[in-house]
Amino acid sequence: MKLRTAIVEDQKPDAERLEQLLKKAFGEEEILCRRFVCGDDFLKEFPGEGYQVVFLDICMEGTNGIETARQLRAADPELLIVFVTSSPEYVWDAFPVHPFDYLLKPYKEEKFDHLAGELRRVLGRQQPELEVRIARQTVHLPLKKIYYAMAQNHFVKVVTDDGECRAAANFAQVQEQLMTQPDFLVCNRGVIINMSKVLRFDGECIEMLDGARLPVRQKDKKSLLAQFTQYQFRNMQRQM
Repeated sequence: MKLRTAIVEDQKPDAERLEQLLKKAFGEEEILCRRFVCGDDFLKEFPGEGYQVVFLDICMEGTNGIETARQLRAADPELLIVFVTSSPEYVWDAFPVHPFDYLLKPYKEEKFDHLAGELRRVLGRQQPELEVRIARQTVHLPLKKIYYAMAQNHFVKVVTDDGECRAAANFAQVQEQLMTQPDFLVCNRGVIINMSKVLRFDGECIEMLDGARLPVRQKDKKSLLAQFTQYQFRNMQRQM
């Protein structure tokens, strides 16, 4: 999966240099890089491509980098924010939004290589995501936020901590991605649940933490209950 980055920078030479360094560090085929000339333009687009890292110039016309970062942090607490600036005195103003790092202009390749290494390390620990098309855009939904997915005609309804959405995909495609993780269980035809989001399993249906009650495939009821019980037991052992 490509690393999805955004550069929010009003100085074109600086934006081009940063994009060049990113492609050199991660490989042109392994990175998706979009450029924006101001914070306002990026906020209109966000979350857009499901960005993982954003490079923000601190001093820009309109909404400056720090205020842009505040709004981004409110929308996505896990977004990695890297501030870029030629004025190091502004760095202290940026601490409240918990940036990942800072880059001073002009960019030094040695410093950037160190940052790229840190990004690889942290992104390697990030939770897996479900990649789907929603409203003609590719969206990445963190698996840990998903409650369940359900086939609906030519769409798949995906319910998450942030609400529900309709993905333009067939259920098999969604199931294939979700079943790479041990938290997910197909409880009925066209229904897959995140067992970490289950309130109770009463044999006839599964009640989720959001109040949804999902039917259980009756012929497999004992097997499904056994899988869920085993999952709970493993989780209890990890927490001890």
